Amino acid sequence: MHSAGWRKRLSRVRRPRCAGESGSPCDIRGESMTVSGPRIDAIRQLGVELGDKIVRTPVVECRPLADELANGTAVWGKLEFLQRTGTFKARGALATVSRLDQEQREAGVTAVSAGNHAIATAYAAAANGVSAKVVMIRSANPARIRACESFGAELVLADDVHSAFEIADTIQREEGRFFVHPFDGEPVALGTGLVGLEMCEQLADFDSLIVPVGGGGLIAGISNAVKQLRPDVTIFGVEPKGADTMSRSFAAGTPQSIDKVRTLADSLGAPFALPYSFELTRANVDQLCLISEEQIRNAMGLLFHRQKLLVEPACAATTAALFGPLRKSLSGRKVLLLFCGSNIDWATWSGQANLEYTHAH
Repeated sequence: MHSAGWRKRLSRVRRPRCAGESGSPCDIRGESMTVSGPRIDAIRQLGVELGDKIVRTPVVECRPLADELANGTAVWGKLEFLQRTGTFKARGALATVSRLDQEQREAGVTAVSAGNHAIATAYAAAANGVSAKVVMIRSANPARIRACESFGAELVLADDVHSAFEIADTIQREEGRFFVHPFDGEPVALGTGLVGLEMCEQLADFDSLIVPVGGGGLIAGISNAVKQLRPDVTIFGVEPKGADTMSRSFAAGTPQSIDKVRTLADSLGAPFALPYSFELTRANVDQLCLISEEQIRNAMGLLFHRQKLLVEPACAATTAALFGPLRKSLSGRKVLLLFCGSNIDWATWSGQANLEYTHAH
């Protein structure tokens, strides 16, 4: 099945029956949506509800990166890779599963993922006493497969993404399990909105924010929250050139798909955009930029050598943007980077990072 088929499948998945309780209406008009994202009071209430199921990840000053730039830019990082399950994905999964009604909880949940979303869904299910049957690609990083199994999920391995969605469809149809969406919908934006809320509470003075973009669920939620609290902050989204779905969607004015994902940052490899996250992103994000594979590898090496962070490629995307296409325009600014995740093993990381990259070119 080509990407248009996956998009059709993902766009028709069921929502939690109580999703409207969070107070964020969306008006569906034909193929487009006029979206009013989750309000800050609803996002704040979710944080209270989730309690210690999530971690309030720290914001730290990244002085080594600022020194490396040497252009007057101040740099901070939101260390979301310290979140439960190792990525931001736990937030959206928890927001979704916690809002299921009793019938949906009894049926359990399912998800499709190459790794991080599967782990997050397994964790969210376990944290809420719900069973999970998760479909992962057989070629997924072994560390991610082990992490998913550690939360007690039943794991089904598929040969490729086409068969993975077919298996998930069968699970939904035959077992009645609720499909936990990886990046689209109000519950996801509600969960990722917590990241934006925390940023504004933790850092009193920043004027620029850089967020990685995959399917759009992370930047949609963060930008919606930040623009409510700090409307003057300039928000940048960053995509790999080989997974530029959101950039193409911005250019077209409607959600688009790409024929194939071509990036080592597999966590950002969404082959299509969907209406809710697209519209919320378009409403709140000021600019998108693209980075190359070389820039991602360089950023991984730079973060290791200078900031002492060993992160997955997607997590290095914001650094790649700061040292690449945004370097000149953000000179002298107060920049906050979102470090999204670090579910990677040493063998994979060492084969991807540019270990010789010890200074900015």
